[in-house]
Amino acid sequence: MNIEKMMKGLQRMQSKLQDEIETLEVEATSGGGVVTARMNGKKDLIGLTLTADAVTPDDLGMMQDLILAAVNEAGRKIDAELQRKTQGLAGGLKLPGRS
Repeated sequence: MNIEKMMKGLQRMQSKLQDEIETLEVEATSGGGVVTARMNGKKDLIGLTLTADAVTPDDLGMMQDLILAAVNEAGRKIDAELQRKTQGLAGGLKLPGRS
């Protein structure tokens, strides 16, 4: 087993993953599309869209709940996508004791 070769492979995979995270974006909606949140791979909120139906001055609580739901769902989508991308990371390495 060549440790140096294995480490270089790991560094290449880590760099590729970092690039994918940088470009990753997800979108989530709530209230049947009334609120849309966009989030990047770093979990920064990069966009929030509200339809006229979401803007209800007499029920700010509902609007807040819809925004929270969309943002939280976008966060869950990022987590799922990152887990999917990293799941195969170690699988590509030939580690001692693995077949």
